Parts: sequence; C-alpha cells; structure tokens
Amino acid sequence: MTRIPAERIAAIEARKEELQQAMAAPDVAPETFVQLSKDYAEILPVAAAAAELRRLRAELEVIDEMLADPSPDMREMAQEEKASLEAQLPAAERGLALQLLPRDAADDRAAMLEIRAGTGGDEAALFAGDLLRMYQRYAETKGWRFELISASQSEVGGYKEVIASVSGQGVFARLKFESGVHRVQRVPVTESGGRIHTSAATVAVLPEAEEVDVQINDADLRIDVYRSSGPGGQSVNTTDSAVRITHIPTGMVVQQQDEKSQHKNKAKALKVLRTRLYEMERERLDSERAGTRKSMVGSGDRSERIRTYNFPQGRVTDHRINLTLHRLPEILEGQLDELIGALIAEDEAERLASLDAQ
Repeated sequence: MTRIPAERIAAIEARKEELQQAMAAPDVAPETFVQLSKDYAEILPVAAAAAELRRLRAELEVIDEMLADPSPDMREMAQEEKASLEAQLPAAERGLALQLLPRDAADDRAAMLEIRAGTGGDEAALFAGDLLRMYQRYAETKGWRFELISASQSEVGGYKEVIASVSGQGVFARLKFESGVHRVQRVPVTESGGRIHTSAATVAVLPEAEEVDVQINDADLRIDVYRSSGPGGQSVNTTDSAVRITHIPTGMVVQQQDEKSQHKNKAKALKVLRTRLYEMERERLDSERAGTRKSMVGSGDRSERIRTYNFPQGRVTDHRINLTLHRLPEILEGQLDELIGALIAEDEAERLASLDAQ
C-alpha cells in the first residue's frame, strides 16, 4: 500500500482545528454554522485515523533512537516494542486510506427498491415476494423505515413487480450492492414430481431524489388517469384514481394505483419518476459508476445472476465475490450483514488497489 505522506496527515489535522475555531467564532452566522458542523462531522473520522497513524510513526521514531542505546536490556525491550508497532502500522495506513477514498455522494440517501419477477412465471413472482420480505426484515434490524410505494401482485401470491422506499442512516451505502439478478433453485409448491426449478427476479436499488435534485417541468409531463384494477384484471375501484405519468423528454413511464386517492397516487408516481431521473443523471455525470440501470439489473434471464439461493442445499452464493454461506433460512429472514459486509470490503479493496496503481 502507498505510504500516506506526513504532509497530508498534517493538512487533515490542521483542517479539523480550523473548523473547530470557525464554529467557536462569536459572530458565525447560523447557516454558516450548519455547514461548518457538517464539514466537521465529515472530517472527524478522517482526523482520528490520521492521528492514529501519526502516533504510531512517532513512536517508531522514538523506538529507533532507543535501539542505539548501549544497554542490551534496553535494546531488547525496544526491539519487542518495534515489532508490535510495525504490526499495527499496515492497518493504520489502510484505515486512513479508506477514509480518504472518494465517497459516493448518494451513500447517505434513502433508497428506492424495485423488485421484478423474471424468468420462471409464478415461481419467480413468489420468489420476488420472498426477496421483498427479506429486505423488509433487514430494514427492521437496522431501524430503517420501509414503505411500500406500489405493488403488482400475481394470481398465486408474490409479486410481478413491487417498489418500496427505504429510509434511514446509510441506507443506499448498504443496499446498493443488491442491484442485479437474484436466482432461486427449489422445488415449487406447484411441482408434483419433486423436480428442482430455477427462477429469477431482478432487484434495482436507486438513491432517492429530493425535489431540489430534479426539477420537473409540468409541461414535460403527460398525466393519464384511469380506474384501478387488481390481480387478473378485476376492478378494485370505481373511480379514476390510478395515475400514469409519462415524462415526454425521456419517454419514461411510471404508473401508480395502490392508493384510493388520485392525489396520493400522483405524489407517489412523481417520487418514483424523480428518483429514476436522478439516477439517469448520476450515471451520465459519473462514467465510473456501474453502467446504466438496464445493464445493472439485466433482463431477468437466469444466466445473468449475481446471487443464487439454493434451497435443497440451504446455501446462498454471491457470484461476484465467490462467497457461499450455508445460512439460507437466516438470510431470507433479513440477516444480510455478513453478505453485504463482504461486498463492501471487496469494493473498498478494489478502490484501494486502483489508488495504489495510479
């Protein structure tokens, strides 16, 4: 790993002191104080990592001086201490390097979670329902708020398509690696011969947009209203409460019919539209992100998978990092931290390696 220069460490600690003094100034304006507080909160963990690295390096310098001592006992003690400090040094270098990696500006945002049944018919829809429940359980363990935005149920249960909003601390940072095709291998309840079937569902996780992020011109929207319908086409509403919004410049279409109120359906549809437009703009501006939304989730074909849930063997395999866990029931109950933690660690390692290669 590339050694972080002492000048960089000094600059980080100086910036922390500068922000402290600016916040303590008697004439600081309230809006300025808010921004200073935000900047200070962001630099605190960086400064802590910098201080730890500086401390280890300083102690090593002292130890090197002790090694020149004529006393054998003193040199032996210094040698042991040096070995201990040198063992701690790589972790401290890595810790600061991780803090200095460019952050995804969307990491602290809420997320829009979209799950769609792919290959596999009814079984794929049932699996989409299993995934929805898994993410609901995971959100509960994190203390996040999970709100269903829209759902198109299948005739046998499960979902053809479901969209949810997940909000809380660090939601997008932890859920963004869930985007892709999830594959399930199991014996469907409708299978009398006991044969294992393979089905798939796609998951897309998008950072939620605020109104200030995306300005939508009313003239760019075509809004159609119609009567809601349930599974199989049966009518569930006798008024024109369902809403279809078409964003004319992009051709993007969003439909919403879960609420009985046309006003609520329109608000939810605009929320989904705004988030998709925001993600489109993020991808346009940042060519290093993981391709377009279409390539991110794929077509739902069984061959385009990021993760496989194998029921007969009770295992879950994430193909991106070749990690297999024999904890299928627990994972489906929302115990995703081990999987997500491994994906985050791999992403950090790749980004650190790319920094070292520069």
